[in-house]
Amino acid sequence: MAKVNVEKREPQTIAYIEHTGAYSEVPFQEYTERLYGWAKENKVRPGFYPLGIYLDSPEQRPPDELRCEIGIPVYGEPSPSGDVKVKEIPAMEVATIKHAAPADDYAKTYEALGMWIEEQGYEWAGPAIETYTKKPEMVEGQLIHYAKIQAPVQKK
Repeated sequence: MAKVNVEKREPQTIAYIEHTGAYSEVPFQEYTERLYGWAKENKVRPGFYPLGIYLDSPEQRPPDELRCEIGIPVYGEPSPSGDVKVKEIPAMEVATIKHAAPADDYAKTYEALGMWIEEQGYEWAGPAIETYTKKPEMVEGQLIHYAKIQAPVQKK
């Protein structure tokens, strides 16, 4: 199992697009390209690492009702426009785990993170945040995804 750490996540302003539907079908590349284009048009400085905020658990909602927000960090005074919204993610304590595996293995990574949270006397306290640290790449015939998964936590 990958190592889990508890970290303080600093507050962050993001521009994002809302999506409803199966997480496996999120048009991530399309959304991030639109967001970086929006930042350029609006003269807002974007951050390097796109992210996804996954609002629902796939175990608790049907795939077509899952909600997420795909975003990019932004700096300056951004104003929402069209389907691009802006919000502040508050500072929080998060349990983090790295995912460097095919997309089909996300469930295993989340399961390991959830077990660690439970074993350490924490409870999950908000939606998961995935920060994408590197573009997916082909390794030995499999598309590998790179993410830092952050689960907001609080002690029980």
